[in-house]
Amino acid sequence: MREQIAERLDEARARTLALVDPLTDDDLHRQHDPLMSPIIWDLGHIAHFEELWLVRNLEGPVEFGEMPGMFNPFEHPRRVRGELQLPSLDECRDLMQEIRSRVLARMSEVRFDGDDPLLRDGYVYSMVLQHEYQHNETILQTMQLKQGMPYRAPRAYVIPRAPAIADRAAMVRFPGGRVRLGTDDRSAAYDNERPAHEVDVAPFSIDVFPVTNGAFMEFIRAGGYTRRDLWSDAGWAWLDEAMVDAPKYWMRDGDAWCTRVMDSVTPVDPNLAVCHVSYHEADAYARFAGKRLPTEQEWEVAAGWDSAANRMRAFPWGDEPATPERANVDQLSFAVAPIGAYAQNWSALGCYGMIGDVWEWTSSDFHKYPGYETFPYPEYSELFFGPEYKVLRGGSWATRSGVIRNSFRNWDYPIRRQIFSGLRCASDD
Repeated sequence: MREQIAERLDEARARTLALVDPLTDDDLHRQHDPLMSPIIWDLGHIAHFEELWLVRNLEGPVEFGEMPGMFNPFEHPRRVRGELQLPSLDECRDLMQEIRSRVLARMSEVRFDGDDPLLRDGYVYSMVLQHEYQHNETILQTMQLKQGMPYRAPRAYVIPRAPAIADRAAMVRFPGGRVRLGTDDRSAAYDNERPAHEVDVAPFSIDVFPVTNGAFMEFIRAGGYTRRDLWSDAGWAWLDEAMVDAPKYWMRDGDAWCTRVMDSVTPVDPNLAVCHVSYHEADAYARFAGKRLPTEQEWEVAAGWDSAANRMRAFPWGDEPATPERANVDQLSFAVAPIGAYAQNWSALGCYGMIGDVWEWTSSDFHKYPGYETFPYPEYSELFFGPEYKVLRGGSWATRSGVIRNSFRNWDYPIRRQIFSGLRCASDD
C-alpha cells in the first residue's frame, strides 16, 4: 500500500505541475476573476493541506481541518486572495517537494491495519489525493476564465468518434421502488456520501442523454432568456442582474454562435452536451422542455441502480473505476465529447454519459444523509449543508478519474457558471 500511495501522490503532483507549466508568472499571480483564486494560491494551499493531514494531524489529535494562515480558505475568501503576498512558483515548488519528503518519511512509520480511522485502508492519503485532484479542476476553471493570452493545453487524450444518435430527446423510465443510495465505503468516499441508506423512490422518467448545445439553442431562439414564465423568482432576479442571453463563453457570430474552450474558439457544436450553465438556466430550460431537473436521488438511481442485481453500481457501467477509455474524464481531452462517443458509458437503466463531460445540476439542496457523521473535519461538508447550495453529480471532462463515482456529491451556488456544468431533465409519470 505504501508503494501504491507514493506512486499516486507522485502522479497527482506531476499532473498539477503539468497543468500550470504553460503559464507565465503573471498568469499564476493574477486574480483573473473574483470568483477564483490566483492559481499560485491553489498550489500553496495544496502543499499546506498535504502537510497538515499527512504530517501534523498524524502526530496526535486532529487540531485543524484547514491550515491557519495565508492558505486557509475561510480566513481568506477567494475575492481577496489576489491581495496576499503570495510566493513565487519556484518557492511553491520547493515547498511542495520539502513537504512531500516529510510525508513519505512519515508514511514509512504508519500502520494501515490499526484502529486509527484516518489511516485504516489509507483513507487520509486518499482524502489528500482527492483534494489535489479537485484543485486541478479548480485551476482549470480559472484558466478558462483567463482572457487575453491563450493557454496551450497539454492535450493527451483523443476523443473517440461518436455514432449517429437517432433520438436525442429519448427518455427512460424507473418504475419506482426501494433502493439503497450512498455508500458505506471508508477507504475513499467523503463523509457526505455516507452512510448507505434505503429510500423509496417514486416512478420517474429521465433523459437518456444530457441536454445538448443544439437543444439549448432552441431554448435561446424561442426567447428562453426573456420569458418570465420559464424562470423561478430567484432565477429571474439573477437574470435581471447578470444580463446574460447564452451559456458562459458563448459569443454571437452573425446569426450563429461561437464558444471558447481554453485556447480554442470554434462554432458551437450542436452534438455536444451544453456546458457552463447555472442552476437557474438549467431549471429554466427544463421548464421550456416541459420537464424538470432530477432530484439527486433520481440521478443516482439512473446512474447506478441495477434492478436485475438489486444493487447499486459504483459507476454506470459497473464497479470498475473511471478511466479515459470508459468516460470523458481526467482533463487531458480539454473538451466535451460528442454524445455517444464512449461506448461503455451506459447505466443499467439506459442512460448515457452520467460520468464525465459535464457536471449535471439536480434540483436538490445540499443536505446530510440520515445517520451522517462528520469525518474527519467539518470544513469539508458540514459547514455547507443547507438550502444555499444545489447538488451536482457526475463529474466533467475536467474531473480527475480518481475523484469521481456515482455516489460523489458536488455542490455550488445556483448562480455559478464558471464550473463545467450542464444538465439532463426528468419528469413525473
